[in-house]
Amino acid sequence: MDDRQIGLARQGDAIAIAQLIQRAILNPTIQVSTLRQSGDLQVLLESSRLPDRQLARIVYATLLGLGSPAIQSLRVSGKQGEQTVWTQKFLLKDVLPNDGGATASNPVKRDRVALTPPLTAAPSRFPTLHPKTSQFLLPTLLTSFLAGAGLGYLAQRQAHSQIPKGQAQDQTEVAAPTSARIALTPDLAARQSPVSAAPAALPAATEPVQSPEPASLASLIISIKAVGDIVPGTNYPGDRLPADGGQWLFDGVKPYFAGADILFGNFESTLTDYPYSAKDISQGMTFAFRTPPAFANVLKDVGFNVLSVANNHSFDFSDQGFADTIAHIEQTGMKAIGQKGKISYLTVKGVPIAFIGFSYLPDHNWMLDLDEARALVDEAKKQAQVVVISVHAGAEGSDAMNTPDRSEQFFGEDRGNSVLFAHAMIDQGASLVLGHGPHVPRSLELYKSRLIAYSLGNFIGYRTLSSQGVLGNSMILQADLNSEGRFVGGKVIPVLLDANGVPYVDDSFRSVSFVRNLIESDFPVTPLLIDDAGTLIINEAK
Repeated sequence: MDDRQIGLARQGDAIAIAQLIQRAILNPTIQVSTLRQSGDLQVLLESSRLPDRQLARIVYATLLGLGSPAIQSLRVSGKQGEQTVWTQKFLLKDVLPNDGGATASNPVKRDRVALTPPLTAAPSRFPTLHPKTSQFLLPTLLTSFLAGAGLGYLAQRQAHSQIPKGQAQDQTEVAAPTSARIALTPDLAARQSPVSAAPAALPAATEPVQSPEPASLASLIISIKAVGDIVPGTNYPGDRLPADGGQWLFDGVKPYFAGADILFGNFESTLTDYPYSAKDISQGMTFAFRTPPAFANVLKDVGFNVLSVANNHSFDFSDQGFADTIAHIEQTGMKAIGQKGKISYLTVKGVPIAFIGFSYLPDHNWMLDLDEARALVDEAKKQAQVVVISVHAGAEGSDAMNTPDRSEQFFGEDRGNSVLFAHAMIDQGASLVLGHGPHVPRSLELYKSRLIAYSLGNFIGYRTLSSQGVLGNSMILQADLNSEGRFVGGKVIPVLLDANGVPYVDDSFRSVSFVRNLIESDFPVTPLLIDDAGTLIINEAK
């Protein structure tokens, strides 16, 4: 691509822009087509295999770097075969600063922001490409420079908070944040983590901090990331399974699992081929989920280490389905928790850690029997320095956002007192309590220097769990603990679910504001703050 074609692209020529994007995404198997209607540019990424959602950010960054005054908004879609599967919208109007930084002819003021290539493993000032012949080197570098310039400018303006981010959820434009926030980027410092992660699509706004080898256990930090309810599709009573084995379901969030020493989720389905459901789904509000056993490998490949099976869907296909689910999870090397009387152990950085799964049902470790629960914690402490509790409890739905300090009733069931239970577990010596069940995020609480998450919300419910309204608010919770289990820091990474219940990281940060409001209303005296970037801060003044 020569200077003339770059000039045409900057003027808004759709064909020249398509050629520019084709070079920027570095994937010849993806066909790029563009359509410009006035100030709106539509970009279609099409391939026999579904293009990664993260490529939408590369397209966005390329357009930012191009600095075309002819384009005010951008829509990027991923298409596989005949089906357009995802669409993301971005606003480009008025994103160029007037402070002497970027202009149409000078996309980024390079003495302020280092350029970071979108798809390389290590940061560098300019993207490093390796074309097969030297005749393509200069135009390819120029294209990559524009993408890198846009990425660098994204980091600059996110750090200075003068200009809103542009990402919105599928088919819906989202109001941009106006307060200072750190760029939502995967933790590049954590690539040595046992959790696998895809390369980051955006550069970090700040220099990643490498974790040094601890001089002693006192300085050691264990990072646990946790998500809520997971139903990656069902084949009962009809086929509601994702195409291609569901490998793509976590594409929008997988990079943000990086840095986790342990990745936890609540698996709210069954992994079985058993044909007979234990539920009469002809009744209203009665559902049975059955996911093919092969999906255990999908969850393992994403990076999960521990999955709770203590919930109200674990026996959807009777005892056989429950036993199959545990077997298929553990055959992959993951831990399944929630079986009655069971404590699971693993070791991280030399620290033994125990996980115990509870629910409001007596078929699992039963949260309503506090004496039994305390005894399990005591038993776990004999072998583990850190004890993590998972609990499925509370009423469900958009009316169940708040966390009452009393027993909750839902459809005639006693769903337990989450506050009473969590406090009792920490009083007994537990280090972290991870709640799920209400299908919406709930408040966080810091109790005796231990973190409690009362509900992590839905995380993935492919064509099964509702994602309407607040039911679509979700998060990846990061809890950093010392070797004694004391909370030392963390973060709420905001997530939204699209219309099909598929998660993607939300640059509008609505879950951060959502959880902050719940902390203020439900636990106003807890010594925990959450800033605009989602960082959890211990408030020493309380």
